[in-house]
Amino acid sequence: MDAVIREARAGDMPQVLRLIQELASFEKEENAVEVTVEDLVRDGFGSSPLFHCFVAEVDDTIVGMALIYPRYSTWKGPVIHLEDLIVTEKMRGSGLGNALLTEVVKYGYRMGVKRISWEVLDWNEPAIKFYERKGARVMRDWDVVQLNEEGMAAFLGNMM
Repeated sequence: MDAVIREARAGDMPQVLRLIQELASFEKEENAVEVTVEDLVRDGFGSSPLFHCFVAEVDDTIVGMALIYPRYSTWKGPVIHLEDLIVTEKMRGSGLGNALLTEVVKYGYRMGVKRISWEVLDWNEPAIKFYERKGARVMRDWDVVQLNEEGMAAFLGNMM
């Protein structure tokens, strides 16, 4: 298998969105994806990109991707958040996940970040084991906290 790991281009976003939808289905959230190809192109390739993306390509088909964006830690300074690392189901176990994660780590190292962080579902034991084998620390005593659009509106509505 001749795989190429490279930086994503705007023209890759239809295939990247297909991978995002595949991940949503795997995570039992088939209807949760709202982002469009146009959103991805605008947000990742405009004058002020909000994310950086690497893709894994085999025979001109994108079969994996890693999407990252900058954050800032009040304890550490600049960090990167790995939003998603996806390898299509038929290519899992081929080494592409490792190659994509390696590219993310090399990028973070070059950028001088103090940490790369991400979440993993507690039931996704293969991913947890993969990340732990790579030296990542899975912090099971932390819970993810989010406010979605409705939650933000309710929060602000309660203040008025």
